[in-house]
Amino acid sequence: MMDKYTLLLVDDEEEVIQIIIKKMDWEALGFSVVGHASNGVKALEMVEEYQPDVVMTDIKMPYMDGIELTRQIKERYPEIKILVFTGFDEFEYARESVHMGVEEYILKPINSMELSEVFTKLRAKLEQEIREKRNVETLQQYYMESLPLLQANFYSTLIEGKITKEDLEKYLINYQISLTGPFYCCLVIHTSSSQVPENINPVLLDTLVKKQVDERLSPKWRMSHFTYLENGVAIIQLDKEDDMIELTDDCDKFCRYAQRILGAVVTVGVGSCVSDILQLSRSYAGAREALSYRAIYGASRAINIGEIVPQNREMEASEQNSEVSTLFKMIRLGDENRIKEAAEKYLQHPSFSGQSLQQHNVAVMEMIGELYRFASHNNIPAEEMLGDMKQLCDRLVDFVPDVLKQWLTDTSLSFSEKLAKVRSTSSQSIVTDAKEYIYTNYADENLSLDEICRELGVSNSYFSSIFKKETGTSFIGFLTECRMEHAARLLIETDEKNYVIAGQVGYADPNYFSYVFKRQFGASPSKYRMEHTKSEK
Repeated sequence: MMDKYTLLLVDDEEEVIQIIIKKMDWEALGFSVVGHASNGVKALEMVEEYQPDVVMTDIKMPYMDGIELTRQIKERYPEIKILVFTGFDEFEYARESVHMGVEEYILKPINSMELSEVFTKLRAKLEQEIREKRNVETLQQYYMESLPLLQANFYSTLIEGKITKEDLEKYLINYQISLTGPFYCCLVIHTSSSQVPENINPVLLDTLVKKQVDERLSPKWRMSHFTYLENGVAIIQLDKEDDMIELTDDCDKFCRYAQRILGAVVTVGVGSCVSDILQLSRSYAGAREALSYRAIYGASRAINIGEIVPQNREMEASEQNSEVSTLFKMIRLGDENRIKEAAEKYLQHPSFSGQSLQQHNVAVMEMIGELYRFASHNNIPAEEMLGDMKQLCDRLVDFVPDVLKQWLTDTSLSFSEKLAKVRSTSSQSIVTDAKEYIYTNYADENLSLDEICRELGVSNSYFSSIFKKETGTSFIGFLTECRMEHAARLLIETDEKNYVIAGQVGYADPNYFSYVFKRQFGASPSKYRMEHTKSEK
């Protein structure tokens, strides 16, 4: 079980919050207060950041009341437990909150004994739920009830690219499989076997993750889920290509859920979108490649191949050669030692040390062709880095083995460095476009992370990670700063009323605008205007 469960307190009365914090022995109850918010809007931001186990909220608050807060939390994070407390003893409030799945409805003034009982029961419930999810017998039963062998074999053969067009329909009918599309993609779901909770068997944990994938992702996405090469693999059917962004975000949320609730480090590789079932092997290859990028982007997240490599890059048939495929993979991952090892192994292929000089020369020319193709598919300026292909061939065929190995190693390292710059430039370009969009649309009160990601054509998870990396702040933080800067300028340079300025910078609620402004500048809009217009005079 978890050592402590996290609690977020929400009440517009600061003294009430402080009384609750100081009055209770939270450590003895098995809880830790991770923060508190004075309104529902701020609470939602904190829920996103901290992902608490429990939220305890008042009902009547400014900007967003407890009922609306509860509704939004339950919609986005159904596993979070919610307690409602209020001084308003009204049946309708109670009925509505209970209807939304609230654990308890507590009346003010809060009695410490009563509150202790509530949290004691709540902790027991949380522990029971986790026990059920980690129950070995349940996991073993699910393991025995997993997909029938024939279906699993079909899916495995499909993603290997070994199903013919002539046989496809027969297999679908015989194995009662529905793959109607019109679009498809593959996910590869990897559960770390080295980072597992204490006393949990890695195999059983992996089984638990697969069960949770079925429970949390399958209801929304048309999914065929099976095990292949020790990883979970899912074939997803999509109504339109644009659904890839939402799918990636849902996978990213699942990874964070798995780490928080199950104690599992899960990474999901998301392959490319295809319109032909027989092209699923290409999507699967992309998903596996995306998964390998966890060495760069980190684990416990979803990684979409379409967002981290140049668009429209196809896996060349030549890359299926294991030695060259391994070398190119190491170049993409940027590990210097592994690049050197892969280059050496590539040159150990029999074709480089064959019986005839002609065979050696052909192998060298093929190697150069592979490098040119790789550069072209990854937006690397091949001629700038390699020079003229004919001249290069003439030079390399005369190299002794050690010199050829050094040349290939140096070239591979240069490619890796250039590829990292290409990725960085791509990220910077997205962030630049995002900033420009914010500067142009900050006055729109409906401007949101979802909207800007739709505009840029990337998933929320990918955008959020590169935006924070490039700017040092979140999208919401940057948007707020932008709005506040414009508001401060309008307060000094115009005579407009506060509520007018609020609307001009994207706030429909003037009171909330004042609250955010004071939080940003330490003074209300009126006081800020008075102080700055005085100083100018």
